[in-house]
Amino acid sequence: MATLKDSNVEAVKRLADALRGATRAVALTGAGISVPSGIPDFRSGGGLYSTKFGKFDPETMLSRSFFDAHPEEFFAFYREKMIYEGAKPNPAHLMLAELERRGILSAVVTQNIDGLHFDAGNKRVFELHGSVRRNRCMKCGKRQDGTDVVLKSDGVPRCDCGGVIKPDVVLYEEPLDKDVFMGAERCIEHADVMLVIGTSLKVYPAAGLLYSFSGDTLALINKGDAMTGGRADIFIDDDCAAVAQELMKLL
Repeated sequence: MATLKDSNVEAVKRLADALRGATRAVALTGAGISVPSGIPDFRSGGGLYSTKFGKFDPETMLSRSFFDAHPEEFFAFYREKMIYEGAKPNPAHLMLAELERRGILSAVVTQNIDGLHFDAGNKRVFELHGSVRRNRCMKCGKRQDGTDVVLKSDGVPRCDCGGVIKPDVVLYEEPLDKDVFMGAERCIEHADVMLVIGTSLKVYPAAGLLYSFSGDTLALINKGDAMTGGRADIFIDDDCAAVAQELMKLL
């Protein structure tokens, strides 16, 4: 696991001070929080979007139109690149679970579909883009939980009724779940501290949630650049697991 940069020590101390007085903190997390768990992000130099899968690029393959037109190719990609069965929560996930347990954090809002926040112990998680652990038949609507539904099927997984089973993940060209988004928005509106972890804030409408926050401290933890609009009170350019480990020493 990476160690915290010396240049970020003071910023982490400031964040610890802000969290000590918080009772309604909210975290907005993106792909970067799961990188230390072995799950690639999307937009970095070595991320998923920098690769090819056969003759298609991953960003195209994660669209609803591609799913409808090329289901065989979609599921081949999805099995290999979107499900990480061996991934475990890292210190950043565990930090958020501990903050919730202590009554500091009220909710996690995540763009991730890996389910690691629940594995870490968080109870209140708004999964904006769905989860690889849920599936639904497109014909009869039957829900089928777990990744085995996809992993242990050949080609396009099908329900007993004959319908195609679609993972409960939000693809490009699909809307977010209205209730999930509104619930996340309400939590952020009432938050006193907002932690933005592992996201470049380039994907909307999730990135737009930042503008619902009017609390005391907005902290951004991201390895590399991010679109903050100059709003962050604390910006820590570092490995999120290293930041989490140092932060928990101080709290």
